Amino acid sequence: MAVYGYTRVSTVEQAEDGHSLETQRRMIEGQATILGKTVDRIFTDRAVSGGRPLDKRPQGQVMLDILQRGDAVIATKLDRMFRSASDAIQMLEQFKNRGVSLFLLDLGGDVTGNGVSQMVFTIMSAVAQFERERIAERIAEVKETQRRKGRYLGGITPFGWRVTDDGGLVEDPGQQRAIDRMAEMRDYGKSLRVIADIMKADGFSISHAGVVRVLKARERGEAA
Repeated sequence: MAVYGYTRVSTVEQAEDGHSLETQRRMIEGQATILGKTVDRIFTDRAVSGGRPLDKRPQGQVMLDILQRGDAVIATKLDRMFRSASDAIQMLEQFKNRGVSLFLLDLGGDVTGNGVSQMVFTIMSAVAQFERERIAERIAEVKETQRRKGRYLGGITPFGWRVTDDGGLVEDPGQQRAIDRMAEMRDYGKSLRVIADIMKADGFSISHAGVVRVLKARERGEAA
């Protein structure tokens, strides 16, 4: 029987700081001691999102490849290993079929054992997935609110606008005149590529796809 640990942090900062990984390592070694074992190896995925399935993570895949019947895997939390309820349940079945024990410390220990542990595992997996989806919804809501307020959300500055020191978007007079001209040319039936070529000749770097985006945004009264 080999005992393996699995640890993960989602950001470069956490990986470089090391405290979170060290805490996970100590907890894993503590559980191994309780089992009367020592940890043979700890697999660590640094700066890897929990949204990636375990078998698509660099060290997660290595660990899965070497597991043999009778081995045990220890992780500190459900969300260190799994991205969703379905992912967790599917992997739990794989562990059971391979004769591998899975210990999740936040769920009390071996979740491949008795029926109660498996029930708790399933419920907690579903709750973890719901929390992630709700966080994603809140982030999307905040971004939409900021967008409606004309706030700059990062990335390429919309054509026709410039970013202020406080992160707001204000119209760029020169580019706004260029947008008006693009709309006029389009009304006269000029093609998108011709419009883009004319804009480039006038010193504006914009593709025909960018012309489409700008004109649609203009119709909606938004920044492209």
